[in-house]
Amino acid sequence: MTEWFDDSGLIMRSLLVLLVAVLAHLAVWLIRYGGTHLTRSDATASVRKLRTIITLVTSICVFAVYFFALGFILNEIGIPLTAYLASATVIGLAVGFGSQGVVQDVVTGLTLIFADLIDVGEMVGIGGQVGIVRSIGMRFVTLENSHGAKVSVPNRTIANVTNYPRGYLRCLVDVRLSRDKTVADEMMAVIERLMPTVPEQFPGIMRHPPSIEGRFSTSTGREFARIKFRIWPDRGDPIEKTFRPELLAALKCIDPDYPDWQVAVYFEVEKRAPAPRRRLVRR
Repeated sequence: MTEWFDDSGLIMRSLLVLLVAVLAHLAVWLIRYGGTHLTRSDATASVRKLRTIITLVTSICVFAVYFFALGFILNEIGIPLTAYLASATVIGLAVGFGSQGVVQDVVTGLTLIFADLIDVGEMVGIGGQVGIVRSIGMRFVTLENSHGAKVSVPNRTIANVTNYPRGYLRCLVDVRLSRDKTVADEMMAVIERLMPTVPEQFPGIMRHPPSIEGRFSTSTGREFARIKFRIWPDRGDPIEKTFRPELLAALKCIDPDYPDWQVAVYFEVEKRAPAPRRRLVRR
């Protein structure tokens, strides 16, 4: 009978350990689900810093749940909690000295957040990768690149940060127009016809639909048209190597002597538009 009680106690402890492991896994799932839901909600969509802190807190909570669940399980199988905490401290120091990259990851991750270098939802270039920040953890920054792939960049590899405030790289195509108004109008018609073909052929490079900014004149009186493409920072080749030659070929059908250099392609980062200032009205 005594052996049966001993066996039943062992069974109960085993079931308790299993229950704690399952509950810990469920808690981690709920924490991650809640963090994802909060970062995607409308309440935090306009507050990028809040979304960033939520991802960091989620990462810390997941670590804490696993840490305490492991301590409870070890305590149930006969290892005192004080010994577990002491060994965790010693192991942590050993790991810190033997694997300094982990410590660098944590320190760099905190620096990125509290120095306002990057926030969730921003487009950045870090660690040789360009993408939209989806999460900032204690060890990794997760980006979604132009191909839709998730890329995890170790925090310690982040030496330089490039921010794209508007969430895209601006590609401008300036087209010199003829002094003859009739020919210039024909050129504009060609531009209007060919511009929509870029997002049709290369939808993966676009962040927003292209637009014709208008017709401008230089100080010398030469007129040109400007096309604006809002693209992913690393995806400008189709405009330079496909759209520009096609546009030149169409313009040469109007003017056979039209020189290639009169169609210029260049890139620049567009700054975030300042908030409109309220004007005081006197009465």
